[in-house]
Amino acid sequence: MDGIYIQDKKTGLFLPGGVRPQAKGYSEAGASTTRRAMRGFNPRSGSPREDIDWNNTTLRMRGRMLYMSSPLATSAVNTNRTKVVGVGLTMKSAINREVLGLSLEAAKDWQLKAEAEFRLWADDKASCDATGMNNFASLQQLALVSWLMSGDVITVFKRQKSTTMRPYTLRLHLIEADRVSTPGDYGSGLSWPTITDGVNPKTKNKIYDGIEVDGSGMVVAYHIRNTYPWQVTSEETKWVRVEAYGEKTELPNIIHVMSSERPDQYRGVSYLAPVIEPLLQLRRYTESELMAALVQSFFTAWIVTKENPSEFPMNEVGSGDIAGAVPTANPADSNLSRSINEYEMGPGTVTTLAENEDIKFGSPNIPTAGFDSFVKTFCKLIGAGLSIPYDVLIKEYNASYSASRAALQDAWEDFRMRRKWFVDDFCQPIYEVFLAEAVARGRIKAPGFFDDPLVRAAWSGARWIGPVQVSLDPKKEAEAAVIMIDHGIKTHEQVTMETTGRDWEENVEQLTRENQVLKEAGGGRVQVIRASEDDDTNNKEGENQ
Repeated sequence: MDGIYIQDKKTGLFLPGGVRPQAKGYSEAGASTTRRAMRGFNPRSGSPREDIDWNNTTLRMRGRMLYMSSPLATSAVNTNRTKVVGVGLTMKSAINREVLGLSLEAAKDWQLKAEAEFRLWADDKASCDATGMNNFASLQQLALVSWLMSGDVITVFKRQKSTTMRPYTLRLHLIEADRVSTPGDYGSGLSWPTITDGVNPKTKNKIYDGIEVDGSGMVVAYHIRNTYPWQVTSEETKWVRVEAYGEKTELPNIIHVMSSERPDQYRGVSYLAPVIEPLLQLRRYTESELMAALVQSFFTAWIVTKENPSEFPMNEVGSGDIAGAVPTANPADSNLSRSINEYEMGPGTVTTLAENEDIKFGSPNIPTAGFDSFVKTFCKLIGAGLSIPYDVLIKEYNASYSASRAALQDAWEDFRMRRKWFVDDFCQPIYEVFLAEAVARGRIKAPGFFDDPLVRAAWSGARWIGPVQVSLDPKKEAEAAVIMIDHGIKTHEQVTMETTGRDWEENVEQLTRENQVLKEAGGGRVQVIRASEDDDTNNKEGENQ
């Protein structure tokens, strides 16, 4: 047996007689190459630029097309926009007064001043948008939708002349993902746009789909083209190299909004990418079902003539339009075909058939049995792929209170995470660049701002307030919030932020003013702090007021 080698049928290897290797671990599971179910499953994964950058052009176009044509895709993107940004994230200054050595009153005064200056810039379209089309809240919405559809969005900081009414020079110019690309002269010489790699001949840095990185992998510049890849224009395509950070100020010249799914990744992937195929197939399926139901709903009479085709009831039922009829004075008045070889169906239509012609139809059962459950199952799978529960994606809340609340809470976790990404990549960097100009111009006093990065970070602290989680039963959730406050689980500020998105201290100040007005008017008093539960008298008074 020692000199005999037998080919193993399972592995294909020639092994000494009687010897068979034993598969272990994943070799008998997900990594098996011999199991019948796994034999044809042989994917090949490359680097992020091969798997992502080389396919991004196709993914972006398909993602945008589905957003424009698939209601489910539109709902997924717009639901994120509404829940993550809503009418716009509001900046609330939150400086670190311990580091700055400020009193509570001084810190509050400074924060109010900073918020007022930021609103002066952010609320004016001509002040914050380089195109003059959107204020800062609208730019947030646009940036988020573009990020989700295209995978990423780039914002370039530009400067315009300061005026009396618009003292700040900072302007934001949103650039769609397609316009950031590797210059044609810097490419690898392979087919574009499939291959997006290149090298900057001046710096010798590598370029990955328009993003230039140095030898250590750090992003140093972006290459922006003045046209879109398939734009119909006589304008010559040119690229501009924009450094990621200013050489003197070290402030960003560009901010890049994207979410990474792999290390060494420099371009984002469309939010709809994992579900493009099921979204497309579901759209095709629903369209075919709709067309079949529409055809079946038509009432069309077919008259077979053998002697005199002109004698048929023109106005017995419907319009009496037939193929080959005399054109109307205005061809746009009728969309029927003029060909004698075409017949068209329509509601209440009477059509004649020529001699020896007949027409036969199948008997489709419309709507297809199980259509509703099939579509719902697909929607659930797509929602799972997009991290949006079915109830939220379809806007169908007909389950139990507990199930609907669980779905909303699950979706809210994803919305809150995406908002954190968006704030870190878009809102906060923009505010910090704005604040640097405000301090440099002397409109805001911030001692040590340009001297110590720790001090600058202390002055630049901010909270971004946006839409809050939807409440299905406000009374129950308010009672639960009161219990958590009483036991120190949450603070008044936390509950106020979570339920209304407002500032608790501002509420207290407003209630104090309202109480004063009511007192002067001889009215009741609005309670600011709930009376103790063990004080029955106070409880009764509070209920009556």
